[in-house]
Amino acid sequence: MTVVKTRREDAILIVILDRPKANAIDLATSRIMGKTFRAFRDDPSLRVAILTGGGEKFFCPGWDLKAAADGDAVDGDYGVGGFGGLQELRGMNKPVIAAVNGIACGGGLELALSADMILAAEHATFALPEIRSGTVADAASIKLPKRIPYHIAMELLLTGRWFDANEAHRWGLVNEIVPSAKLMERSLELARLLASGPPLVYAAIKEIVREAEDAKFQDTMNRITRRQLETVDVLYSSEDQLEGARAFAEKRDPVWKGR
Repeated sequence: MTVVKTRREDAILIVILDRPKANAIDLATSRIMGKTFRAFRDDPSLRVAILTGGGEKFFCPGWDLKAAADGDAVDGDYGVGGFGGLQELRGMNKPVIAAVNGIACGGGLELALSADMILAAEHATFALPEIRSGTVADAASIKLPKRIPYHIAMELLLTGRWFDANEAHRWGLVNEIVPSAKLMERSLELARLLASGPPLVYAAIKEIVREAEDAKFQDTMNRITRRQLETVDVLYSSEDQLEGARAFAEKRDPVWKGR
């Protein structure tokens, strides 16, 4: 059984976590996902990825507790990129969209948080229930208080309560709520918009955001102006940088080549 399915539409890679019954992730699945996202990262012909779950009920409930009971260690080898192959993948400088098609809890919600944009089906629900099983939602404990109001993040982490797509949208956790039947259509529409944009600029944006997260504003600005960030240095020396200026002067749409 293929638990991670992919299909391609031009420069867009669609990654489907399809591991019945609930799309839970064990060590083997995590390693496959890591290889999948690493290949996406390293393929210059691919510009945007969409991550979703198979079926209509589950996006991902996170760690496979049944596999853990059978011997999968929670601190085992998740593979390149860490749990789910995405949240610790170094140099991921391409946009990733999470299309949350159902339940996203625990590590599944953490996986969605690793994307750059989150679209949610109207029936999607979310939770961080680790507290109830005596463990910590580690990645969410780092990320969530930086994404939504602190007191709301702490409530969700400390209680493990469920919340729906409307609440997630209200707190800015998801970008859009989409009718279930339109989720992939809307995700592809957004992905096509991103795929038509300048890939070197996207790479620079993602690196700047990562580097600035725990740094002082002026320190990061100094690194940018001195071209000490690799993606910025590549961008400022690129054909695309010139193409953008020429297209503006010539009143035409730019043709991005990623070089």
